[in-house]
Amino acid sequence: MTKEEKQKYRDKLYMRMARTWAENSYCVRRKVGALLVRDQMIISDGYNGTPSGFENVCEDENNVSKPYVLHAEANAITKVARSNNSSDGATLYVTASPCMECSKLIIQSGIRRVVYGEKYRLMDGVELLERAGIQVDYMPEQ
Repeated sequence: MTKEEKQKYRDKLYMRMARTWAENSYCVRRKVGALLVRDQMIISDGYNGTPSGFENVCEDENNVSKPYVLHAEANAITKVARSNNSSDGATLYVTASPCMECSKLIIQSGIRRVVYGEKYRLMDGVELLERAGIQVDYMPEQ
């Protein structure tokens, strides 16, 4: 197996794991999962949901996401920030394309590559990542 084939295999594996991790979300409208991988080791994970200590209800009575719901990427990045690991040079696997706010966090955290599985209606976050020189790969579910 070539180096590229091994990477593609790992990418599929980590994306499948991110999709499974998304199932932990209490959000009804959209469940998103993220894994942060460095040197072939998962260093952090996250899924969308409310901050620690808040009720596990992501949508209001009109089925609109509450403004304080954290995205999966933000949860994974803040979780690694509280650990002894570093996200510098890591790859982020996320089930949906990052938004603008999460893309800013990705850039600042030193993540060098983002693999996402579903295109969101707004792609400005992906465009920002590309502008910052971060490798972005779209890997839809197969």
